[in-house]
Amino acid sequence: MWSSLLMKQSKKGGVKSSAKFRVLALKSDGSTINRMEDLLKLDVTPYTDKIIAEYIWIGGSGIDLRSKSRTISKPVEHPSELPKWNYDGSSTGQAPGEDSEVILYPQAIFKDPFRGGNNILVICDAYTPAGEPIPTNKRHRAAEIFSNKKVVDEVPWYGIEQEYTLLQTNVKWPLGWPVGAYPGPQGPYYCGVGADKSFGRDISDAHYKACLYAGINISGTNGEVMPGQWEFQVGPSVGIEAGDHIWCARYILERITEQAGVVLSLDPKPIEGDWNGAGCHTNYSTKSMREEGGFEVIKKAILNLSLRHKEHISAYGEGNERRLTGKHETASINSFSWGVANRGCSIRVGRDTEKEGKGYLEDRRPASNMDPYVVTSLLAESTLLWEPTLEAEALAAQKLALKV
Repeated sequence: MWSSLLMKQSKKGGVKSSAKFRVLALKSDGSTINRMEDLLKLDVTPYTDKIIAEYIWIGGSGIDLRSKSRTISKPVEHPSELPKWNYDGSSTGQAPGEDSEVILYPQAIFKDPFRGGNNILVICDAYTPAGEPIPTNKRHRAAEIFSNKKVVDEVPWYGIEQEYTLLQTNVKWPLGWPVGAYPGPQGPYYCGVGADKSFGRDISDAHYKACLYAGINISGTNGEVMPGQWEFQVGPSVGIEAGDHIWCARYILERITEQAGVVLSLDPKPIEGDWNGAGCHTNYSTKSMREEGGFEVIKKAILNLSLRHKEHISAYGEGNERRLTGKHETASINSFSWGVANRGCSIRVGRDTEKEGKGYLEDRRPASNMDPYVVTSLLAESTLLWEPTLEAEALAAQKLALKV
């Protein structure tokens, strides 16, 4: 019937639609042609001022992302223009069934690369109806640290290197790997090119462009050491912004892998054996570190970090002990170390920083599944707000051969 109708319309010149989408049509063999793609690409901007806001929050595991959509009456430029919302916390492991309402507070907005137009992605944190942050809301504490005057005055910069692994959907085995078997040993895959070395480049490239569109401060991407593993970098970002941008970038990556039929893994050691794990190296500097004489400030920061090693490790991601073994470009989880250009240390200082006497440090301990709010704020707290005793500092300096 549809074939007949479309043929008649064609003879009469057809029915033109300003929306430029077609109905479901039946081919002569009876199969269905799906035109849903036209609706997904439909630009509603000429017809309404209303926009779609995708509210995004962190679920009960502390690493899973959740989201839902609502209509906003007009475009917005700041999260303060958005209403608070709520969700069923009993379904995300964040509230009991008898008191399940959790309140979402909009905190950061980004352009929506999936819906386009004036539509937005909204990073939120979660509170009880009484206004108390729930246990998985790590942003609230981070915002307190980053609003401290000592921290504000030092303008902390972060550059975060997010590694991730792409897995085949049904077998949960890395993309490009033969099912139930292993590829050739590591070596040719890092920044590699070719069908036998690079698996998932389209996903990485799509994510790169989507992040740029969204307004995320993404600064680069590359294929990683283990085949099927990739990395993107975000920064330099100041303070709480670093966490907001990483979480939004993770959400976009989850959506892209969803569309591609690939599973995203942030497991710090997805494949046991002689394979690199996945980390989230965090580059960090303060205003004093970036100015003349900054290397001495960096050394003092390293001293503080050495004395709080256990506190940092406990907050740097689940399963990190499987990754921090002292092998595959990692330091042992049980000991603190630092070095210039040494990727087998807890803290690495670059050659340029040593040469120029100022710059930044790289904390190589965080796992790929770390919470960026926790890691960034803890670095600021340990190096700018926390003061060790003189005795502990002297012993640490002697042990690490640091003259401060």
